[in-house]
Amino acid sequence: MSWSTHGELRTPKGGEPQAWLELTAEAQVAVTCQRCLQPVREDLAVSRWFRFVKDEDMAAEMDMDSDDDVLALPRHLDLRELIEDELLLTLPVVPRHDVCPEPLPHANVEEDEVPAEERPNPFAALAALKKGSGGKA
Repeated sequence: MSWSTHGELRTPKGGEPQAWLELTAEAQVAVTCQRCLQPVREDLAVSRWFRFVKDEDMAAEMDMDSDDDVLALPRHLDLRELIEDELLLTLPVVPRHDVCPEPLPHANVEEDEVPAEERPNPFAALAALKKGSGGKA
C-alpha cells in the first residue's frame, strides 16, 4: 500500500480560512471471487479532497449542500483510519474474476445432463398433500 496527504489553508474572497486535506492512496487486496470462491486480487485507488469544519452539525449541513467532502475536524486525526475507510469504500460489492481460473466447485455436470422431465419434482410432496385433502386449498 502507498499513500500520501497534503494539507492547505484556502481563504475564499471575503471569507475565513478553510482547512483542506488531499488524500491519495493505492492498495492491492485479496478478496473472494463470488463466482468461483477463489482468491482474486483487487486494485484499490483513492484520490480525494476533504474540507474540515469545526463541528459535526456544520459538517452535516455543508455536506448536504455541497459536492465537497466535508468532515468535522477532530482533536486528533487518525490518518490510517481515514485511509482505511476510504479504501474500503472503493471495494467492489461483488468481487469476481474476469474469467474464473477453475469451474465452480459445486457444479454437478451429471445432474445437469438429466432431462428436466426425469428429475424429481421438489413440490411433489405438496401436491400429494393437496390431493389428500380432497383438493381443497
